[in-house]
Amino acid sequence: MDGCRARTAVVKQGSSLPLMWRSSALAPASTMLTTPAALQALQAPSQHMAFRPKPPLERQDSLASAKRGSVVGRNLNRFSCFVRSGVEAFILGNVPMMAKIAETYSIEMGPRGPQWKANPHPFACSVEDPTKQTKFKGIKSYISYKLTPTHAGSPVYRRYKHFDWLYNRLLHKFTVISVPHLPEKQATGRFEEDFIEKRKRRLILWMDHMTSHPVLSQYEGFQHFLSCLDDKQWKMGKRRAEKDEMVGASFLLTFQIPTEHQDLQDVEDRVDTFKAFSKKMDDSVLQLSTVALELVRKHVGGFRKEFQKLGSAFQAISHAFQMDPPFSSEALNSAISHTGRTYEAVGEMFAEQPKNDLFQMLDTLSLYQGLLSNFPDIIHLQKGAFAKVKESQRMSDEGRMAQDEADGIRRRCRVVGFALQAEMNHFHQRRELDFKHMMQSYLRQQILFYQRVGQQLEKTLRMYDNL
Repeated sequence: MDGCRARTAVVKQGSSLPLMWRSSALAPASTMLTTPAALQALQAPSQHMAFRPKPPLERQDSLASAKRGSVVGRNLNRFSCFVRSGVEAFILGNVPMMAKIAETYSIEMGPRGPQWKANPHPFACSVEDPTKQTKFKGIKSYISYKLTPTHAGSPVYRRYKHFDWLYNRLLHKFTVISVPHLPEKQATGRFEEDFIEKRKRRLILWMDHMTSHPVLSQYEGFQHFLSCLDDKQWKMGKRRAEKDEMVGASFLLTFQIPTEHQDLQDVEDRVDTFKAFSKKMDDSVLQLSTVALELVRKHVGGFRKEFQKLGSAFQAISHAFQMDPPFSSEALNSAISHTGRTYEAVGEMFAEQPKNDLFQMLDTLSLYQGLLSNFPDIIHLQKGAFAKVKESQRMSDEGRMAQDEADGIRRRCRVVGFALQAEMNHFHQRRELDFKHMMQSYLRQQILFYQRVGQQLEKTLRMYDNL
């Protein structure tokens, strides 16, 4: 249709098409098919047509029909994450096995079910010293971060665009793993102190999650990101990561799963439970983020303003008491004036306090909002795999598919199921640690804050003791 529109538009504009083409383009269909030349062209056997094989008949015989019926149908929605990720191709056995697989990731049975086998060489990595740097004689500016992994000898310096490159590699490769989101980009205000500090805090959390993940922490591209010091080697390592063949569907070939039997219905029930949990947690995290953000606004704005108004009112009382000198008490006036200044200072303390507690809470909640937003697509992969197993078993029961083919689909579905359960297990482990730390840190900072406020008030109170 688009081609027809384009051709008509050209004809209307009086283009340089030959007269024969212009007349045929504008002629009615009946005229075009009934001209002698057209009839002769249609009736004469084309040289190319003579050697073109005839398309197969839709129903040649019962054998061909049975053969077509033995193939599990592909998802018609080619934009579905189940298709785009390559998991459908893996489940259907359309991913060729490789002669040598350079990387393997093991899943083992733990007290709570399948879990990733721990990284045999655990490590941590600090993110510090964000520094503004320039290139091209000061034309371009950027912020670099000093990364110091515990298992490497020297620190490396990375820009945000390097983090972004790594993040895209992770998304491309690890189809069934919830990759933590990077802190958001920002076009303006990138060099403001508050933004730089906020991004550093969130990169620290991102890095902590990466290094603690048994699979992500072992990824060669991640290790290259943390350790490469030479520019030439950096570019070579980037190209190697970008040409990695063990991505998408092929990545699923790297899993070594336990031999224990798991009933697929039990696995599906477990996934459904986690799906409901993750949805509820996502809603709750969003609710807490909204409340905490509003509290930050009140600390910086409302609370600060109200305490300053209270302090100013006390100052006014003190000034009023000085208006009649014979009856004014210098000590009382001084104490009331000091009380006013104390409450103004308390207002400033409230304005500064979110940096000590609420900001850290919001950072953790932001990380988990990103992690939770990944799970609907990951769960959809498992749901698609379950559907293929049920379809293949039905076809096998009807005699339209060999049982060994159906068993192969079921076996590959087990791989995806074990991987998803291991990721769910890891998420819960990290959730328990992270939220315990978040709540402890928040409460400790709240206690310290109110102790400092109390100390200021007690000091002011003592000024009235000897009046």
